[in-house]
Amino acid sequence: MNSNIVVAKFGGTSVADFDAMLRCAQIIHDDNNVRVVAVSASAGVTNHLVNLTQAGHSESDRQQWVDAVIAIQDNILAKLSLDADLAQGFEQTLNEFKQLAAMHALSKQQCDEMLSFGERLSSFLFTQVLRQLGVKAERFDVRKVLKTNSSFGKAVPDILATREAATELLLPILEEHVVVTQGFIGSDSFGQTTTLGRGGSDYSAALLAEAISAVSVHIWTDVVGIFSTDPRLCAKATPIARLSFDEAAEMATFGAKVLHPATILPASRSGISVFVGSSREPHAGGTWIEKEKRNEPGIRAVTQRKNQLLLTLKSPEMLLASGFLARVFGILSSYNISVDLVTTSEISVALTLDNAPNASRPELEQACLDELSQFCHVTVENNLTLVALIGSEIQLRHDDSNLMRVLSDFNIRLICHGASKHNLCFLVEQNQSDSVVQAIHEHLLEVA
Repeated sequence: MNSNIVVAKFGGTSVADFDAMLRCAQIIHDDNNVRVVAVSASAGVTNHLVNLTQAGHSESDRQQWVDAVIAIQDNILAKLSLDADLAQGFEQTLNEFKQLAAMHALSKQQCDEMLSFGERLSSFLFTQVLRQLGVKAERFDVRKVLKTNSSFGKAVPDILATREAATELLLPILEEHVVVTQGFIGSDSFGQTTTLGRGGSDYSAALLAEAISAVSVHIWTDVVGIFSTDPRLCAKATPIARLSFDEAAEMATFGAKVLHPATILPASRSGISVFVGSSREPHAGGTWIEKEKRNEPGIRAVTQRKNQLLLTLKSPEMLLASGFLARVFGILSSYNISVDLVTTSEISVALTLDNAPNASRPELEQACLDELSQFCHVTVENNLTLVALIGSEIQLRHDDSNLMRVLSDFNIRLICHGASKHNLCFLVEQNQSDSVVQAIHEHLLEVA
């Protein structure tokens, strides 16, 4: 058995159509170490499936989305002829999709079932593309091995159960076949389909790599690695050749969208290196993320995360008192609200919360604000952006005049530094955030 197993993951744009799938299949064909491939839904499919999970739409709208999902599959099938085993499974899955799409009111579990069809369908097609290149490929239902709890919409993986199932059911196949499976989905202890949350295919690949003790995870997307900032915002943004797990985790958490934040967790705890590259340019290099071998002090990247809330709580009860913060966080926890940044003074605490449309945590409910208002004065500020400087051994020193000069041109609402040596974060008004990122990148990261 190959001891250098690699798990590869291909995102939606990488499996968008037949030509895209063929490019990805060639990558697998050329690397004998890749034994497991996790694919996303073809680009555009998941958006249609999300629409189908929502109640209140007309029959014509729902049929339009069903037709759009099928059309994307048919466009790929026009250049493929499925083998008998794949054709049977594909048709059965497509019929299951149509039956569920005919229902207008879906439970949370049925919503996860609906969202799973994109990956389930694309994995049949990608398996056939691999076979056309002469690769001995077998489609595998990831729900047999990727075990989770029953928190539909954002399920929590069961690491031990996943490893046990993968050892029993997945590993024996890898000697003879490249396994094509699905990202994003799993199953609970009752066999019900679950999902890991939007963008969870990266996470799936890392969990599978951990479960089978792979040496590396290759994340293939539409960009050549992780950049010093969004290249659409800064023309001189450059890919970063190497990042530590800590640096990559900070970048993913604070707005870099190339990598799902949770991907780093299984990779870091199991020492599995992660490569991020472009399926369009597989020989153009990319970014390697691995255990930190040496310290290279300095700022590596600047990211931003828009749609942030600033919650400020002020009370004289904080002064020389214990238990105030425990009470605050207890209330926030009861409403499933997760806090990102925290700064405190003698009588106040300021907290940042993610309020993005796809955030996993809800907006602040009035009931939550009412509870907090019973013992402190509450203010909520909207339309803010969290900007983060990412690197190693970042420190605010007296000689950092260049950074201070750049920031002096903008209204900084909050600064958070010291909890991590890998980031320096601050809040700015959302309508200024692009300019802030561009100014920081130009003065601190661009090579003359």
